[in-house]
Amino acid sequence: MRLSALQSDILRYILSKGYRPGDPLPTIQEISKELGTSVAKTREALEVARMLGVLEIKPGRGTRVAEYRFAPAVALSAMYAIGQDASHFEHLRQMRNALEVSFWEDAVMRLQPEDLACLRGLVRDAFAHLERQPIQVPASEHRQFHLTIFSRLDNPFVQGVLEAFWEVYEAFGLNLYADLEYHRRVWDYHERMINAIEAGDIERSRLLLIEHMGLLRHRETPGRIASGPPPDQPSLLFE
Repeated sequence: MRLSALQSDILRYILSKGYRPGDPLPTIQEISKELGTSVAKTREALEVARMLGVLEIKPGRGTRVAEYRFAPAVALSAMYAIGQDASHFEHLRQMRNALEVSFWEDAVMRLQPEDLACLRGLVRDAFAHLERQPIQVPASEHRQFHLTIFSRLDNPFVQGVLEAFWEVYEAFGLNLYADLEYHRRVWDYHERMINAIEAGDIERSRLLLIEHMGLLRHRETPGRIASGPPPDQPSLLFE
């Protein structure tokens, strides 16, 4: 790779020095001197790198190189885009759906018994939330269910987009409003997916995923980002 193609002094610096995840960086003053930039500019560059998930900056521990994650950069950019035009959420949703369908078989084939047990537990917890009074939306379970399916996939870019989707989904409140029957149908699909996976019918589980996404698409329209629930629709508590 030609480092000159990377338009970031601080990222070029990290790569040229051979720093690896977990390695500490020198002080801001030392980096600033090496790069020939002001301390203020170096501090800004480090903060941008932190927002992109490249660095971890903690008081008392200094600055360290983080394990690479694609999600922070995608989520930051997507939230900005959707903030300008809510219809961009639909574009992100389409990409996320296409990735899940395309990589479903590879991801599912990598799942371990403990992953399936976790998924079963999430389904059980979700239905328990929906039976409570007042009802609680199993939002965190929904996110964890999908991300667990793809947790062993050896592709940080696919995983990054999927993680970023849920960050955006939650940030814009798309999991706050829905009727009880909708949530029950969603989790019925999840339970049927696990049944198919455990039975070794991966294609059946993939088809259920596609049907499930159609159900979500019906509910998650861009206009709801700003408008919230319809006047005649009860809202459920968000967990």
